Amino acid sequence: MLYSRYMKSSREYWPRWAETLRRYQLHELIASLLEAGSPLTLLGAQALYFSRGLIESDQLTALAITLEEENEARTFASFLTHEQASA
Repeated sequence: MLYSRYMKSSREYWPRWAETLRRYQLHELIASLLEAGSPLTLLGAQALYFSRGLIESDQLTALAITLEEENEARTFASFLTHEQASA
């Protein structure tokens, strides 16, 4: 399944995403939004899937999959807060 390819590789982008979010001091806000719930993350995932027609990017697809899967989104939120503590 094509989907499983991105599930394995989406976590490879997490350190880069976390670094970017920290640089712009958005990591706490994003972690809170991810922990808050699936309606916003699901809408974000759908918007990213829609944008694939305009911009084809493995990183955007990986982000969409991370947002679409509630467990992945919460795990990324945890990653953001743990990375923040160790930084």
